[in-house]
Order: sequence, then C-alpha cells, then structure tokens
Amino acid sequence: MFDPTQLRTFLTVAQTLSFTQAARRLGVRQSTVSQQVRRLEEAAGRQLFARDTHSVTLTEDGEAMLGFARTILEANERAASWFAGTRLRGRLRFGASEDFVLTRLPEILETFRRDHPEVDLELTVELSGTLQRRLAAGRLDLVLAKRRPDHPGGPQEPPGRLVWRDQLVWIGSERLRLDPHRPLPLVVFPPPAVTRARALEVLEQHGRAWRVTCTSGNLNGLVAAARAGLGVMAHTSGMLPPGLVRLPARAGLPELGGIDVVLLHGAARGSAARGAAEALAEAILAGGDRLQAPAPAATTTGP
Repeated sequence: MFDPTQLRTFLTVAQTLSFTQAARRLGVRQSTVSQQVRRLEEAAGRQLFARDTHSVTLTEDGEAMLGFARTILEANERAASWFAGTRLRGRLRFGASEDFVLTRLPEILETFRRDHPEVDLELTVELSGTLQRRLAAGRLDLVLAKRRPDHPGGPQEPPGRLVWRDQLVWIGSERLRLDPHRPLPLVVFPPPAVTRARALEVLEQHGRAWRVTCTSGNLNGLVAAARAGLGVMAHTSGMLPPGLVRLPARAGLPELGGIDVVLLHGAARGSAARGAAEALAEAILAGGDRLQAPAPAATTTGP
C-alpha cells in the first residue's frame, strides 16, 4: 500500500524538480517533503530520485512511479467524491495559455468533465498576459499560464501556485542556418506575450540585432513559420512543438532564463465556482508532468 500523501508529495517534487519548491507549493517544511519521499522510497524498495546539491532528477523507477501515483490519486479522488455524496456543479471559466494546446491538457480536462458532469466548463485559450488581465477583471475563475520567476506579480495580482519550473530556450527548424552578421529572424506571439517580451529584452541586453519575420496569436501559425525556416522562437523547453528542435549553443544566442507555469485563482464568485476551480486546480497539479509531454498524434484511416 502506498500512502496518498506521500504520492502527492512525490508528484510535486517530480513536477518542480525541487524539494524547496515542492515544500512551498504544499505549504509544508522542506524536511517534511524529504521525509515523505524517503518513506515512499522505502515502501517501494527503490530509489525514485537521483539528487545532489545542484539538481534533482527522476530515476527509471521514479519515471515508472509517476504513472502509478497519478492513477492511485485519481482513483482516490473519485472514490472520495462518490462516497461524500457531493457533486460539483455550476459554471467554471478556465483559461489556458496558447502553449498548452499541443500538450496533454485536453486529457486532464476530459477526465475532469467525466468526473464532474454537472460542471459547465468554459475554456478560453489566449496569451498568458491576456488571460491574467481577464482574471483580474473577473471574467475568468482559474488560469493556467506562464510567468517569469523574477516577476511574480504586483500587489494586486494573485501569487499563483507553481505547477512546474522550466527554462525558455531558442527553437527552430533543424535545417535553419543563422547568419551571425545579420539581424536574428524572430517568430513571435504579439504583445503581451511573456516569451516575446523576454526574447526581445535578452537580445537588447546582448546587443544582438533582430527583426520579426512572423507574428501570430496562434501557436500553430508560429510553428508552421518556424518549420518553414522563417526564424527562431523562444519557447518552454518542456513543451517543444513537434518538428522543431532546440538550437545548439554554437548558434551563439543568449540564454533566456527560467519560466514558471502557474495556476492563478480569480476572485471567488460563490461556493460552486470556488469548489469547481479548486477541483480542476488539483487535477492539473496532480497531472502537471503530463503537460510537459506532447499530445499523441491523431491517426486517420482510409475509406
């Protein structure tokens, strides 16, 4: 038998790859996180994390435990909801950053709708900055968005719950060849995109000339342009779109730094919306590692 609390702690560490960040997200001490992971490893009889003073990574057994932990916790949640006799209902306005379109977020939403059929889920896909403005205006209840670690929000903005911490990287076509003597061709989201702002800021700091070759509010449009070799994109390393690769260090482009994927709650509209938002937030936190994997490709059959 595996303890659900230990499994939840394990998932949090696996998603953040940091015992410190996991403790902050769970609202416990770092020593508690370490103790719960150690007890889970003892119960499994295997080492789940390889860790030193600089990094935390999943072992092969840790990767296997990810799937088991999600399945156990999801079954636990369904059983608890069933026997509690309470069913969530009402309207839930959820916003997700454009980047998550190509991840396995739809699987998480499908499971949520199946488990909570009386919740009227409304999905808005937009840029992170736009979603945060709508949240502040009371037009959304829950948002999954990107935010820079060094810009956690002002006093009027919600602090957010860290889903995972990642790196921004330069990506492009494998066949793309950059001329260091010419302005860097950029494929970017329009303002107020976080990735666009960071890319331009870093290039300006390093004195690298640039020019925008494609602007689109749609990720598929940007991916198509990048695949065609029109330019490079700044993108989250854990969510690389199919057909694009991370540019090697020899390309000579400056480092872009870290990026946080966070859940932001809006002002409560009532107990129904608050309960539905919390349930979806927990589902996303439990399955956060799946958001870093591309959605399975659609298959078609002939007539």
